[in-house]
Amino acid sequence: MRIMGYSFDLAAVLDQWPALLAGSIVTLKITILSISIGMAVGCIGAYQLVYSPRIINWAWTAYVEVIRNTPLLAQIFLIFFGLPELGVRLDPDVAAVLALSLNFGAYAAEIVRAGIRSIPRGQIEAASALALTRRQTFIHVVLRPALAAVYPAIVAQCVLVLLGSAVISAISADDLSSAAAVLQSQTFRPFEVYIVATVIYGVLGLGVQMLLGTVIGRTFKWKATGDR
Repeated sequence: MRIMGYSFDLAAVLDQWPALLAGSIVTLKITILSISIGMAVGCIGAYQLVYSPRIINWAWTAYVEVIRNTPLLAQIFLIFFGLPELGVRLDPDVAAVLALSLNFGAYAAEIVRAGIRSIPRGQIEAASALALTRRQTFIHVVLRPALAAVYPAIVAQCVLVLLGSAVISAISADDLSSAAAVLQSQTFRPFEVYIVATVIYGVLGLGVQMLLGTVIGRTFKWKATGDR
């Protein structure tokens, strides 16, 4: 098919679907690992931001602000190219997971912190009156309702982790964007390659959004039931 003198040939790209599939699988694996680790970091960080002594609070605040105000690509380069200067060498995929986890963790900490701040003080006092331990109070009375309140923002941030992972090809991680770069150099069809890659990213992003939205929404369905 020719448009404005350009001859489109999607078949040449689609014939290389195994490479695109392999890259997509790596992208999903890195995204899932990064979200899992980053969410744990975010919950710990939110607790420290709300309840810890001032010096620890300052340390976590500095981490959050540095991550949120610097480019993700710079963070990836710092980990992949900077750590070897300290004697720590990481595989590209490991460096990518570490960078994305720390990045997502900072944003998740702020989101969860906002959810914790929204919990009524009386709810916490009621837990104390029932002789719940501090750990039980935080997990069941504070954290779960906080996550229920902010999970749409968490899901949106998870999608951004997937989309942001496209830059990890800069450190030779074998993800979808890396597969697309190799494919366009082999086929000399950059337009078609990146059309297909964009569609795949869109499908993956929509899939992550729907899956996490459904799973997390059902997890916190008790909240809506209890409010009736």
